[in-house]
Amino acid sequence: MGQSLLSRCDRNLQMFRGLHTSIMSQGPIVPFKLSDIGEGIMEVTVKEWYVKEGDKVSQFDSICEVQSDKASVTITSRYDGVITKLYYEAGATALVGKPLVDIETESSSELIQEEDVVETPAMVREEHTHQDIKGHKALASPAVRHLAIENNIKLSEVIGTGKDGRILKEDILNFLAKQTGAILPPTPAPGPAAPAAPSRPASTPPVKPPPATPKPVFTGKDVTEPLKGFHKAMVKTMTAALQIPHFGYCDEIDLTRLVALRSELKSVTESRGVRLSYMPFFIKAASLSLLHFPILNALVDEGCQNITYKAAHNIGLAMDTSQGLLVPNVKNVQLLSVFEIAQELNRLQTLGASGQLGTSDLSGGTFTLSNIGSIGGTYAKPVILPPEVAIGALGKIQVLPRFDAGGQVVPAHIMKVSWSADHRIIDGATMCRFSNTWREYLENPASMVLDLK
Repeated sequence: MGQSLLSRCDRNLQMFRGLHTSIMSQGPIVPFKLSDIGEGIMEVTVKEWYVKEGDKVSQFDSICEVQSDKASVTITSRYDGVITKLYYEAGATALVGKPLVDIETESSSELIQEEDVVETPAMVREEHTHQDIKGHKALASPAVRHLAIENNIKLSEVIGTGKDGRILKEDILNFLAKQTGAILPPTPAPGPAAPAAPSRPASTPPVKPPPATPKPVFTGKDVTEPLKGFHKAMVKTMTAALQIPHFGYCDEIDLTRLVALRSELKSVTESRGVRLSYMPFFIKAASLSLLHFPILNALVDEGCQNITYKAAHNIGLAMDTSQGLLVPNVKNVQLLSVFEIAQELNRLQTLGASGQLGTSDLSGGTFTLSNIGSIGGTYAKPVILPPEVAIGALGKIQVLPRFDAGGQVVPAHIMKVSWSADHRIIDGATMCRFSNTWREYLENPASMVLDLK
């Protein structure tokens, strides 16, 4: 009986060992590759990692955020497992088709033979603004992170002064000042006023010059870094634009009636939750004018051998963002009302301010307006964005004296406009006639009602 009991215990021990071995078995290590994210993009910049080596991830968990020359996208996991290797540092350039990370998959999970999932900017969640650093989360907005990346500053080295330790823009600037600031000489403390000197004879000895004040010592260092993302795309676009012979044309527009009309409509649109600027009127007037001059809403190929007349009026708006100059466009303006254009502009401006403009927002433009006057200046020399053939730059609106129909001097709201056209395709007379039509719509905004569809 004792031998039987011993044999039974031995069998149980072997079963336990077998079970323990099966529990501790690990799955294969899978290289997690960066898939094609479209638009012919072959490389991206790794903006931020959401995982580190040793972290456990599940399917659809965020892995990292990457920046192409078109937009920012978030990469998510297709596997359940543990991160065993990161192939790139933050700020490095990753190649499409090459591994981003290695994931040791769980033995019980079924391997999915696909590459990573690209999450569009609209799907980015709030927690993407957190960064795991040494066991705690650094809180910072995308604009602050971008500022830190531009200056090669690690967020782990910056002490946040915002709520819950959030790192603010001022924290980055103060940190940068400590690194590159100048050592200034101490300011001498004011002393008591010297008593009036008694009168001296003419043979007074010469006064000794004051001691030399030490000059400030500048300790800043030059920084060289490669061009990435939108800046790299801008180099490519402007280099191509340099090959285009630009024809320039300038004029001024009297917006006095439009100013009054907007003032009446502003409260109406705000009650609907939309901010109304002058830009929707400028864009709609351009679309109505393009119906009369379709050659200005055209694209040319690289060798300027073919021209494509575009049916849709996808009018771009040059936008100054924390990531640099971006040109999102409003699609199918010919079908939209002024209010609908204002709604779309509000959406694009919100996405641009948060760095979340998508590829669809930034591609497909056919004609562009630059509202440089919102920053300052009157005239400009806008640069055409190939393959488009025309662009306009709008100056600031000024109240200036002008003569009315009776010869009296009256205040008028004047805006300067500067046009550039591809002189290989567009002649000066066409650009001038288009500008005149656009000006008439804006100087008499009620006339737009006749042509609205």
